[in-house]
Amino acid sequence: MNFSKENLRVFIAVIVGVFILALLNWTIFQKERLIEQGRVVLLQLAPVDPRSLMQGDYMALRFVLENEIRRATDNKIDKDGIAVLRLDENNVAHFARLDDGASLQSSEVRLRYRVRDGRGTLKIATNAFFFEEGRGEIYEPARYGEFRVTESGDVILTQLRDEKFNVLGRSAVLN
Repeated sequence: MNFSKENLRVFIAVIVGVFILALLNWTIFQKERLIEQGRVVLLQLAPVDPRSLMQGDYMALRFVLENEIRRATDNKIDKDGIAVLRLDENNVAHFARLDDGASLQSSEVRLRYRVRDGRGTLKIATNAFFFEEGRGEIYEPARYGEFRVTESGDVILTQLRDEKFNVLGRSAVLN
C-alpha cells in the first residue's frame, strides 16, 4: 500500500478520531455503571452559595466531610487520598478514618478525594450542582448530596436531598 503524505494524514486523523470516540464512550460506560451499581452514600453539606452569574444557576457545594479530613491530616493535605466512611441507618456518611488498607466493615465505604491547586483545596467528586435557570428555590433546602460510590472509592453526585432525606427536584442523572 502506497500512501501519499495527504492520505497518510487523513488516515492518522481518522485513527486518532476513532481512538478519542472509543475513549469517550468507555468513560460514559463507566459513569453509567457507577450510577447503576454504586452504593448510595449521603454526604452532609456545609453552607452553600446558590448562584453564579457567569455559569447560570448552580449551587456551590462544600461538605462537612472536607473539614473532618482536614482535622485528620492536621491541615496538611498535599495529595489525593481515600477516606473511610461509616454509614448510619439512613446511609449518611460519617468520617471514620483515612484509608489504611484494612478491610472494611459492612457499614463502611471508601471515598476518594482529590487535592486541587497549591493551597490544598479538597474536592469530593464535584464542587457544584447545576440546575435549570429559575429553579434555585427548589434546591435551597438541600442538606445532603447523594452520591454513588464504588468499592474502590470512585464517586459521582446524583442528586440533592433535604433534611428529611427527600429528593429535591428531578434527578437528571437517574431519570
